[in-house]
Amino acid sequence: MSEKNEVPTLIPPLEGLARLRQFTAARIGLGRAGIGLPTAAHLRFAADHARAKDAVYSSLDTKPLAGGLKRLGLKVGFVRSAARDRDEYLRRPDLGRRLDEEASLANLPPSDVVLVVADGLSAAAVDANLLPLADVLVPQLRARGIEIETAVFVEQGRVAAGDPIGQALKARLVILLIGERPGLSSADSMGCYMTFAPKPGTPDSRRNCISNIRLGGLLPRLAADQIAWLAAEALRREVSGTSLKADPTRAIEGKSG
Repeated sequence: MSEKNEVPTLIPPLEGLARLRQFTAARIGLGRAGIGLPTAAHLRFAADHARAKDAVYSSLDTKPLAGGLKRLGLKVGFVRSAARDRDEYLRRPDLGRRLDEEASLANLPPSDVVLVVADGLSAAAVDANLLPLADVLVPQLRARGIEIETAVFVEQGRVAAGDPIGQALKARLVILLIGERPGLSSADSMGCYMTFAPKPGTPDSRRNCISNIRLGGLLPRLAADQIAWLAAEALRREVSGTSLKADPTRAIEGKSG
């Protein structure tokens, strides 16, 4: 019978699995100590779990973000969803899709394309990636002759919150950037959803999505290239979603380990 204070035997990962770890953030080839994880792997898991939880409850630091968008020549507005606080936002996804009854966009000009920024499930992702993406995306859109003059921040917002905003501002296309649900290997992932002819009740099948925009995933400058191409095609063809496919030649190079 083993002694109570016996130290578990540390079993290293198989050599082949250990080599794979340089290509992915997935938890593979961790080895084991007795029937559990080695201490270092356990501590990394706990830290990543805490980071993901923090991301869900993070809030947008809108002042520097709005300042960066204004420097790009965008007029910036602020609204809230119908969710009163973070707990209600997490319990009631439907409220995050609607704007607060007192939300007003009257001070913003109509724009062919409107940029909507929502905290989503990781405001930390938007804080980290919005400006690196916008700094490249906005000039690219304008270089293609696409009018983009307006940006709107949505507190406690989900993807569909962009629909009433786009309709109110007479936008032909909404480009919505939002913090994605954090995982244990990426708490800072931002997604982009594009909707042609947005209006309340638009089904998700009419949206195009580009996800995992971050330094450890799809680099912002490469995401901007994909978004600008899709935006131009959506406006030209007057469709989005399942009727508009991404250009496959623009995808693979955008990955970064």
